[in-house]
Amino acid sequence: MRFFYTLLYIVQIIFVPLRTDNADERNESSFSNCRVQLIFGKDTKNISMAEKKSGISYESIMKDLKARKFAPVYVLMGDEPFYIDKICDYIMENVLKPEERDFNQTVVFGADTTAAQVADLCKGYPMMAEHRVVVVKEAQNLRILEALEKYLENPVKSTILVYCHKNGSIDRRKKFLPRAEKVGVVFESKKLYDRQLPSFIETYLKVHKATIEPKATQMIADHIGADLNRLTSELDKLLLSLSDSDRRVTPELVEREIGVSKDFNAFELRSAIVNRDVFKANQIINYFDSNPKSGSLYALLPMLFSYFQNLMIAYYAPNKQNESELAKFLDLRGTWAVRDYVTGMRNFSGMKVMQIIDKFKEVDAKSKGLDNPFTSAGELMRELVFFILH
Repeated sequence: MRFFYTLLYIVQIIFVPLRTDNADERNESSFSNCRVQLIFGKDTKNISMAEKKSGISYESIMKDLKARKFAPVYVLMGDEPFYIDKICDYIMENVLKPEERDFNQTVVFGADTTAAQVADLCKGYPMMAEHRVVVVKEAQNLRILEALEKYLENPVKSTILVYCHKNGSIDRRKKFLPRAEKVGVVFESKKLYDRQLPSFIETYLKVHKATIEPKATQMIADHIGADLNRLTSELDKLLLSLSDSDRRVTPELVEREIGVSKDFNAFELRSAIVNRDVFKANQIINYFDSNPKSGSLYALLPMLFSYFQNLMIAYYAPNKQNESELAKFLDLRGTWAVRDYVTGMRNFSGMKVMQIIDKFKEVDAKSKGLDNPFTSAGELMRELVFFILH
């Protein structure tokens, strides 16, 4: 019974939303990502980076496109523009030959057209080409979709309609989406959780025949966040700086090319706190406080909260002495990532961790001005670190 009430307490404090850093667009922030699901036996291991409920993923769409297996309609929607742009750009650049595009590829914008006009474009036939491509960008600005709903009842097989709806999803109660799913591809591009960023970074570099050290991965993820367009731009910058003989990204390279300090960053702050290094932790807080361009102090809250949230869960692992089993239980990418949790369980009691999580609620509220008209971000973070380490 005591165990049950402990779990209820964890759920209560974990589900209270904390502050995210608007500048970094930290999306739904890892601490509200509900790792508490693991306690109740739900497997989050196979969550795709960006996929629709039916299982259509970015990778499967790109595989079919590269094999020239085209659908008559692609409805691309969601909060993450990166995948939407990638799919749309590939279709525009590869379906038609350059000399075929003038007469057979049309791009319109939702604010400047109507569904009826788009439907009329789709009903046209290609001229001296196999396909006709109609791209609707900023399709979220199209309001009345009846004409397109009717077109989807019997779409022209030679036409490829690419419908790009960003900053949200289409209402599934409307006929447009079910009809599009019936005849073509509907893809929902979702924002990545913070915990998915290291895997995204490693995969992106692997595709470009490069590797990266774990610390460098975390430095990039913590500094840039889930803005995938900016993230891939910075990764491309790193790739250009690599030589053919050495394709490994190190913390030193990240510091030089991206401008993230290898000694004063979110990764090092977490490490200092886990190892109860009071001096180092305060050094890093002071560095961020005196160097605003290095990042917002409030951006550190999600990362630190996520750690202590997982640490609380780690206490209930069936075999927490085994690093491999603990990594699997916490849904971590490897045993190297679990060592901080082993150290954390040694340095913090379960009761202290509960108190720390509760303290996050207080600091988050103060950061938003509740019962705190004057305390600066630096002072709040120092207060939090002092509470954690004492």
